[in-house]
Amino acid sequence: MGITVRYREARGKWVVTETYEGKRHQCSFIGDREGEKQAREYAAARASALNEAKFQGERMGREPRRTFLEGLERWVDEYDVASQVKAIRPVAAYMGEDVLIGQETVDMAREMASHLRKAGRAQSTINNHLQVVKRVLNLAYIEWGWISQPLGDKIRKKTPKNERHVYLSATELELLMDAIPDERAVDKKVIALAALTGLRQGELLSLEPSNIHGGRILLRPDQTKSGKARVVPVPEDARPWLHELPFDTTYARLRKTWENARQQLGRPDLRFHDLRHSYASMLAQAGESMTTVRDLLGHSSLIVTSRYSHMFENGLDAIGDRLPRLNATRCDQTASKH
Repeated sequence: MGITVRYREARGKWVVTETYEGKRHQCSFIGDREGEKQAREYAAARASALNEAKFQGERMGREPRRTFLEGLERWVDEYDVASQVKAIRPVAAYMGEDVLIGQETVDMAREMASHLRKAGRAQSTINNHLQVVKRVLNLAYIEWGWISQPLGDKIRKKTPKNERHVYLSATELELLMDAIPDERAVDKKVIALAALTGLRQGELLSLEPSNIHGGRILLRPDQTKSGKARVVPVPEDARPWLHELPFDTTYARLRKTWENARQQLGRPDLRFHDLRHSYASMLAQAGESMTTVRDLLGHSSLIVTSRYSHMFENGLDAIGDRLPRLNATRCDQTASKH
């Protein structure tokens, strides 16, 4: 048994090599001080585990290391990824067949982000690509047991500068609905639900009768972008539409309906995702808290929801009005007594 930690200058990485029962396993880490620290901590943990196994008289087997593409294929097989197909394909092409699940995947993801940035791609596009990698790494750690560290947490997505947010008012939404002909009734209901629930296009088209519980939509982890279950209320007048699940339409048909409607409205700049922004806006105007908006939209944290922070500013003054009246005169009198 032997474990070594070496810096491979040709690869620019720290490499931990483990030899056990005639077999050799390697794990690489980024080539900086933090990478060296992680490599040595990993080597120490493996040495401790092997010594413990030897003391207990056990054989310490090692699971074969998986490639990123294996993880990507398993994710596609087990989950509904329709809303992320555009990002999945280029990520698969960039990562290639030889990148292993582990620190190597994290390093390649960072290189990919840098490459896309230099190519002039928007930060939102870069984030969509990184989200694919994070999702596979999170599943590899949480569900599949392929890795022993939450490496998905090491991938950071920058907040887009000058991010485009378009919010439709209730009047504008009504005009949008009027622009959809009756023969496209199913598509009209899908588009209306997008504005009334904040669900993404892929989430809406994946809905089944089993997703409905007491007038609420319960999305399973395999139906959401974040991989977390989500509960979303549905306005009472829209609940009858849920009896039609799954909706009898397709991405192509819905896209055509959407494009025609926005042209009729004179708003060719509108995107389907703007309905999600509009939902957030309506929640803020209704007095809902930022944490409620976070949960309903399925954001991973308040940092993501903070892009809507300006919507909540109108309610700040009202908070002050609800606090007790402790005027300056009373405070001054109290102070003078001491």
